[in-house]
Amino acid sequence: MKTNDRAIEVEGLRATYGKHVAVDGVDLTVHRGELVALLGTNGAGKTTTMETIEGHREAQGGTVRVLGHDPWKDRGEIRPRMGIMLQSSGFAGELTVRETAKLWAKLRSRAGDPDDALERLDLAHRLDVRVKQLSGGEQRRLDMATALLGDPDVLFLDEPSTGLDPQSRRRTWDVIADLVTGGTAVLMTTHYMEEAEKLADRIAILDGGRIARTGTMAELVAGLNGTISFALPDDLDPRTPPPDLPDLAGSVERARDGVVVITTDQLQRDLSVVLGWAADRDLTLERLHASESSLDDVFAGVQA
Repeated sequence: MKTNDRAIEVEGLRATYGKHVAVDGVDLTVHRGELVALLGTNGAGKTTTMETIEGHREAQGGTVRVLGHDPWKDRGEIRPRMGIMLQSSGFAGELTVRETAKLWAKLRSRAGDPDDALERLDLAHRLDVRVKQLSGGEQRRLDMATALLGDPDVLFLDEPSTGLDPQSRRRTWDVIADLVTGGTAVLMTTHYMEEAEKLADRIAILDGGRIARTGTMAELVAGLNGTISFALPDDLDPRTPPPDLPDLAGSVERARDGVVVITTDQLQRDLSVVLGWAADRDLTLERLHASESSLDDVFAGVQA
């Protein structure tokens, strides 16, 4: 991507609370039309990093630019072009959904159509319902709808699908994906590894205030092992792996309760070996599962 496509540019970001260093030399870039997921355990520095990039606090070191501006010093310049979805927006419970959206629209200089934002998040049928009567998932979608007012150029999402049922989560993912396709730059935090795998163009994992790993999903899992697992037929001893799989490139990690688990860096090749072994013996392998390394594996490796 071109340099002038960079919507967020962070170099050497440092943030402290007294003597405690919360963020220590973070570099991060988000281009227009790109979603970057910022992951990390509680206390890793995610919230401080997000707050600084959003302009809620001043950086103690390094530089931060959002749409070419310092988000702390030039808030008035860039706020109309930003959308921010916090973990909780603290809506007034007595207001209706429509009243809430209209109020937030009046607070923005580039508001757009609040009814359109509500419709995008499947809240059009709840316009006259008081916020306090919404389910937790509906309130979360209202958070998202208000963040989308004015079609922001840069969108910050803090745990966007927390509390959503599976259907609502998928709908929210579709809305986010459409925004990215349309050119919006998105920086997102999430504890759902599936969400990051599904949506993120690139992933950055924070650990101890520093970026421990960063890259595309393919780059992060490169070199990690995949797994093959299956249940042994009843007539085979469940305490030991099948004795006649000499062509495996990987290794049998464990065999207990009748289930064999093979760890391998040649997933396709070893799956063919296993399937050939079963076909030669006219066996049906129950609970057969083959999977490449996941973001969970990458995350666990960082924390190890």
